[in-house]
Amino acid sequence: MAPTTPHNMSDRYHWSQAKSLMPLTAKCEKGPMGALVPDVQGDEDHIAVVYDKGDTPPEITIKQVSGTVHTVLANGIAVAVIARATGKVPTASDVLLVERSVQP
Repeated sequence: MAPTTPHNMSDRYHWSQAKSLMPLTAKCEKGPMGALVPDVQGDEDHIAVVYDKGDTPPEITIKQVSGTVHTVLANGIAVAVIARATGKVPTASDVLLVERSVQP
């Protein structure tokens, strides 16, 4: 698979349909958050970890819960759970990192 660059990311991922990038009820919430990003070119959606602008990108790890259920951790904190019926085991390199601006 070709590397994803900022130019082709907007064509491939439907960022406007991403879930949980920043809940409206948590305008001042800080820290890493998980998000589901639809992929229009592939047959599976992707997990993104959104972190605050200026912070060091979080260390992403994947922990197997059971069978094909895995937890995505950002700096050791669970931000997403992936349950797949088929397909490869997710790796940290499969997680998209997104830096966001935090309004004061």
